[in-house]
Amino acid sequence: MNPAFSVIIPAHNEEQYIKRCIRSVRRAALYAGEETEIIVVCNRCTDRTEEIAASCGARTVSNEVRSIAKVRNDGIIAATGRIIVTIDADNRMTKGTLREIKDLLATGCYIGGGAPLRFERYSFPLWLNDLMCRASFALTGLYCGIFWAEKETFLAVGGFTDIKAMEDVATAKALKRYGKSVGKRYGVLKHNYLLNSTRKYDDLGDWLYFRLLLKNSGALLKAAFGKTAELDRLLDKMFYDYNDGARTDL
Repeated sequence: MNPAFSVIIPAHNEEQYIKRCIRSVRRAALYAGEETEIIVVCNRCTDRTEEIAASCGARTVSNEVRSIAKVRNDGIIAATGRIIVTIDADNRMTKGTLREIKDLLATGCYIGGGAPLRFERYSFPLWLNDLMCRASFALTGLYCGIFWAEKETFLAVGGFTDIKAMEDVATAKALKRYGKSVGKRYGVLKHNYLLNSTRKYDDLGDWLYFRLLLKNSGALLKAAFGKTAELDRLLDKMFYDYNDGARTDL
């Protein structure tokens, strides 16, 4: 019998964080009382991520493409569960996450959805970041972080949208559009949330994203008009080069 859930974890050199992420998923699976497979998609890993993930009972899939959308999509293709849930390797889910997802999908009202986020620690600038995220999510309804939907739904929209800039938002929009076409809503968890890693803030300071907004305002403006090359390079630095140790020029 196939598992109820397949949890997809994209991971690029995440040996420090992958174990705690997997543990949070196992705790949620136990609470939900559902068989759950965990798939860690090891993207160009040169550390012990794959070894650690396997030791924690996760399936591992190798991926060599520099595209987070394709990394997640490889996990979805490999999945055998009816419900797909995605979470990044340095983050964690709360105990009731999978149970709430199961209950929301069982109502037949939701095509899928996302989750609110909370930082694993707080300071004044992190509270400002939190409020900015809450306002953005509330205005758009496009909650990201943890994505959840049935596998057939992800396949119907072509998986995660393969762009670098704002691929998560584009994917949420695609799910929302598809849901509207079949009379369902794009939802958000009400009682559970993504516990968001603060590792970049720990390394580079709690004002990091505000500094990046000021420093890269031109790139953001160009991206708003469809010219994303500069923003794509910034995202490469933040998410790929950062994990390879290139941290000083962010």
